[in-house]
Amino acid sequence: MLDSDARTAWRLFHLNWLPIVAMGSLLAFGLPATGLSLEPVAYSITLAIAAILVGVACGHRLTKGELADPKLVFSLGTIGQVILTCAIVGPLSYVAGRLNWPLQDEALLAIDRALGLDPEPIARYINDHPWLADVLARGYGLIKWPLLGVPVVLTLTARHVRLQMFMLAMSLALAVTIAISAMVPAIGTYYGLQLPAAHFPEINTAVYAGQLRDILALRDGSLHELRLFFLSGIVSFPSFHAASAVLYMWALWPVRGIGGIAAALNLLMIAATPAIGAHYLIDVAGGIALAAASIWVTKFYVERLGRTAPVSAAPALPPVWQPSLAE
Repeated sequence: MLDSDARTAWRLFHLNWLPIVAMGSLLAFGLPATGLSLEPVAYSITLAIAAILVGVACGHRLTKGELADPKLVFSLGTIGQVILTCAIVGPLSYVAGRLNWPLQDEALLAIDRALGLDPEPIARYINDHPWLADVLARGYGLIKWPLLGVPVVLTLTARHVRLQMFMLAMSLALAVTIAISAMVPAIGTYYGLQLPAAHFPEINTAVYAGQLRDILALRDGSLHELRLFFLSGIVSFPSFHAASAVLYMWALWPVRGIGGIAAALNLLMIAATPAIGAHYLIDVAGGIALAAASIWVTKFYVERLGRTAPVSAAPALPPVWQPSLAE
């Protein structure tokens, strides 16, 4: 880890704990304040896995010093941060939902319609084409895999700073998403349209059903214990599916042979978000804008560190593929 790239990545790795600790602190105070609790077994196991991964990474860095293997440090350390972040953000979104601000489905639907993007004909078209509904349902589920795939790919291609930039941008986007969702709560397009999910039998509305169930239970006070592995995505605006798709595309775009595939799959996930995730089109636009802003803030900060070298040294690749802060 003698090169400046790895040293900068290590500094960013430390910085990335700040939003994680901040969101974790909000969760610790928010749970008792809102009358919610976490089912302890699953949560303890998840925290233990994250702690082991981070412990191995940091222990290797501390014992080996400048000779530590950056691939081991940043792959295990960042995956541990990702697991911990997900374990915090899921329950934190429920804490935000418990604040019971007025639902904004009517306003979000009005914005879509004002833009000429009524979600009902869009859903009807997808429902009338079962093959399309099936493809979109598969695309919507792609959000999970890159959370582990991005750290592996970027460390294997020696893009250590880009990986830490991805982690920072994702943490910032998640924090802002949770804050906005508390003030702009919504259930989803089918609720806004006052249509039962059965109205579109060919569309997989399981995600919407879980969202509807949990949001209503949060708002009437009947939900008390949060089971980590059974939480639903209850955030409507802005769509983090859309935000994460942009973050994944940005992170992997410079990687030859993978960037193009990642872009295609994540564009599919964005396309699936309105129908499968019951998101308004303005949710999607908001998520894309939030991701772009998070990336810009992250790049601005890294540039302030005074970096003049490329973001990641990948000596085996031609110069045109060398990532830089402009990518």
